[in-house]
Amino acid sequence: MVKAIKYPRTPHLPWSPGASSDDVLLIDTQMFVGKQVVISEKMDGENTTLYTDRLHARSLDSRHHPSRTWVKQWHQTLAHEIPQGWRICGENLYAQHSVTYTQLSSYFYGFSLWNVQNICLSWAETCEWFALLGICTPPVLYQGLWDEALCRHLQIDTQVMEGYVVRLAERFAYADFAQSVAKWVRAQHVQTTQHWMFAEVVPNQLRGNNDE
Repeated sequence: MVKAIKYPRTPHLPWSPGASSDDVLLIDTQMFVGKQVVISEKMDGENTTLYTDRLHARSLDSRHHPSRTWVKQWHQTLAHEIPQGWRICGENLYAQHSVTYTQLSSYFYGFSLWNVQNICLSWAETCEWFALLGICTPPVLYQGLWDEALCRHLQIDTQVMEGYVVRLAERFAYADFAQSVAKWVRAQHVQTTQHWMFAEVVPNQLRGNNDE
């Protein structure tokens, strides 16, 4: 059985209004200076990791929950295509959390692909693999040389977006995650009175209103 690896905590950008007292907040963005980056929408789902022989949520011992039924069934259709020792990380978007989606292309959006050496593949490689596997990726808001002023002034509709994620465009090691990825989260992101895990599961909507 492939060893399960927990997805790391993503540090907040210095100007992220959604950072809480127990979050990691970057002092500056020197780690991105002079480098190619990809900024994509941060999807409001459940962090999920897929292997060829299993899957799990952020917690490695995550138990069954009705919101995970779809992703478990879907995983069975492509698990044999995932190389041994590799893993796909993304968002299980089946259940509504704080953001309601009405035009999803799928209930799973992948954002990173890791090989057997525990290296996160480049964004270009990731997109190529995901295209072959039929995996959707979050909308890209910017791709190019790091520009902090541009990043700070991205137009984010916080009514329909949780935030955005910045990652290095090139490959990076698991040990370098905290120096390679950062996020911006809207203020008071959780806008529901009850945690989604304990509420009735309400599915998000797919584009075309199909049941994929």
